[in-house]
Amino acid sequence: MGKDEHSFASKPHAFSELPRKSDEDSRQVAIIKVPFGLAGARGGAELGPDELITAGLRREIARLGLTVQREVGVDCTSMPASSTVQFRGKHLLEVRQVSERACREVSNAVTAGAFPLVLGGDHSIAIGTLAGLSANYSKLGVIWFDAHADLNTEEHSLSGNMHGMGLAVAMGHSAFNFSQIPGAGSFIDPSRVVYIGLRDLDDYEKLQIRTLGIKSYTMHDIDRLGIEQVIKQALSIVGEGTDGIHISFDMDCLDPREAPGVGTPVPGGLNYREAHFALELLASTNQITSMELVEVNPLFDQNRHTARLGVELIASLLGKRIL
Repeated sequence: MGKDEHSFASKPHAFSELPRKSDEDSRQVAIIKVPFGLAGARGGAELGPDELITAGLRREIARLGLTVQREVGVDCTSMPASSTVQFRGKHLLEVRQVSERACREVSNAVTAGAFPLVLGGDHSIAIGTLAGLSANYSKLGVIWFDAHADLNTEEHSLSGNMHGMGLAVAMGHSAFNFSQIPGAGSFIDPSRVVYIGLRDLDDYEKLQIRTLGIKSYTMHDIDRLGIEQVIKQALSIVGEGTDGIHISFDMDCLDPREAPGVGTPVPGGLNYREAHFALELLASTNQITSMELVEVNPLFDQNRHTARLGVELIASLLGKRIL
């Protein structure tokens, strides 16, 4: 992996690089809850962070020998400031406020030497996560697990829902972008982004992926190559010349039979073992420096199934092994 003055040596380490018991204080996680759901297609994602906690997240983290350095909740409104909703960029004011607050908490976690584990909320919360990370990593790599590309802008979105604009904001392609978030760093470079699990794209997003040259592994590619080869190839991209690797995991990358409790389910996604194996492989590289898991929606879940799976997947990324 390429290194420069912003090398991993000056950043929080991935967990498997660290002693598992002799120095537990260095194996620290910052749980950052962002209970925001106004930017999604359906309400309920704002309940996701607490649902993940209730499903046993703290217990799983403790079993891995990790210490929760801090657990903070970002202040999020559940009611729009105005009853008038503009079609393009719905609830932009609220998204901006949450992004600023999340940016600050994520940046503080990195500075304090912890691994930021961000719990959403709809996927618009990634704006704040990436803003906070960009303040600390100048060459951040991003692996984006999602059925959707989230590359729409206020101008091109068919719905106006800002959970479908996160990467466009982070790359500086939308009217609202990092330049309007205090404390954010540079835009995310599309050459350091990899999609995994795509299967529901707008025409504009397809054009943007081609134009920007973003490496994308659709479900067709995963069927053809297998998840192990996809992860290896993804790492060769996000691990080359980067100073950190962030995992953004939207639960709708999974097939709805595995994760029914999401806001925008799309048939034909990753199965249980594909998802776990992908995150296990990523954990084994010692290179992952942050993660967010989003779009757990208890209103559409069945017996907390999706939330429990989310906890299991987080544990796999943090280094849980069968033996």
